[in-house]
Amino acid sequence: QVQLVESGGGLVQAGGSLRLSCAASGRTVSRNAMGWFRQAPGKEREFVATITWRGTITDYADSVKGRFTISRDTAKNTVYLQMNSLEPEDAAVYYCAAGPYSTSWSLYDYWGQGTQVTVSS
Repeated sequence: QVQLVESGGGLVQAGGSLRLSCAASGRTVSRNAMGWFRQAPGKEREFVATITWRGTITDYADSVKGRFTISRDTAKNTVYLQMNSLEPEDAAVYYCAAGPYSTSWSLYDYWGQGTQVTVSS
């Protein structure tokens, strides 16, 4: 079993930055790719970023490329999402997930509880 706990969400002004963290625990968590997804009210869950279990390959949604950076510290079993130049459209509940390397949320096996990101204009 894999457990994921997100933190770092909050309220930020447009143009500001936040760093989300996802602490993972479980016997095989280090072998999983990790992804970040988000869901705004009334919208479907959407892909944000993903990283392989070695941390050597990443992928981003077009909407966040150049602004967000995903990284992982395998020694700490933690994955991060550095979010810069935040826009009101980035406001959502952000979820981290563990599973196969994919941009499709339906393929991920384990999910955190989510952390709220609010961006004021």
